[in-house]
Amino acid sequence: MTQPGTAVQPLPRRQQQVLQATVRHYVDTTEPVGSQTLVRRFGLEASPATVRSAMGALEQKGLLTQPHTSAGRVPSQQGYRHYVDCLLPPPGATAGQLQRELTGLSLQWAALDDLLLHLARRLADLTGLLSLITRPQRRSDQLQALRLVPSGDRLLVLVVENAASASTLNLRRPNSSSEELQALEHWACTQLEQGQLNWSSLPPQLRLSGELLRQGLASHQQARPAPQQGAVAMGLGGLLSQPEFSRSQSLRPLLQLVEDQPYQVLQSPGAASRGGVWIGAEHPHPALRECAVVQAPYCSGSGDVGHVALVGPMRMAYATACAAVSSVAARLERLLG
Repeated sequence: MTQPGTAVQPLPRRQQQVLQATVRHYVDTTEPVGSQTLVRRFGLEASPATVRSAMGALEQKGLLTQPHTSAGRVPSQQGYRHYVDCLLPPPGATAGQLQRELTGLSLQWAALDDLLLHLARRLADLTGLLSLITRPQRRSDQLQALRLVPSGDRLLVLVVENAASASTLNLRRPNSSSEELQALEHWACTQLEQGQLNWSSLPPQLRLSGELLRQGLASHQQARPAPQQGAVAMGLGGLLSQPEFSRSQSLRPLLQLVEDQPYQVLQSPGAASRGGVWIGAEHPHPALRECAVVQAPYCSGSGDVGHVALVGPMRMAYATACAAVSSVAARLERLLG
């Protein structure tokens, strides 16, 4: 069976039609579906036996699953992923309505939070999902290079974080020779070429000067002003009405995460490769294991980055959700640019 996030081979046309119809039926009804219902409801130009055969093939590929032996079939997590990646239809009327509203929107709010609250409320009202919009925050700069320059009893450390950001640390010089400092600089540059400083791999002969450098870099990072945190969220009522969250126990971890650590919902590895959509266990946080997250980033005029997202069950209208968050993110960029 294909693992989440793994590319799925293109499906034959009949299986594409059956998977699309099964997803649509389950999103609308929350009920497993059989071949006769698919033929009757969606007018598939095939006999129930042919559709049943296609459903069996999709189940073998891990794209459909059968909740009970005598029940019809429902999409699996992999089925939703293939649907989003390969079979997503044009967005419906809801996304068009939101786009028309956004076109006439101007920056009339006295505070950014008022604007974000308004947009989050409209997203939640139109989709029936939990909407989440984070405030723009500065991109975190990652250490790219450093240089060590001895100067009397002091050690000057040139820290390069990006093409437009560099700073100098003035540290007490350790009892180390110039050759040792050169070796430490070479080790640090080699580490940064591989991604980051792995202090556990520091050679023993460089421990004295290396520990001083590590403490200096840590203090420098802590002294930087923290980015503005927080987010606005709307649509709890919509989630409570979903069968998947009918029990408060199943909703509690998600709500706690949104309230306490909203950035963990959104800033997750693999955003680009998944098109801004995480389905089920694709998301690294366990509170979202039974959910889907659809997100899009936006930038302010100063380059700060925020995110617009919809969170709900895996059984969601993905075409509408993707179009809605993209429209809101694009409008925020225009208003804040």
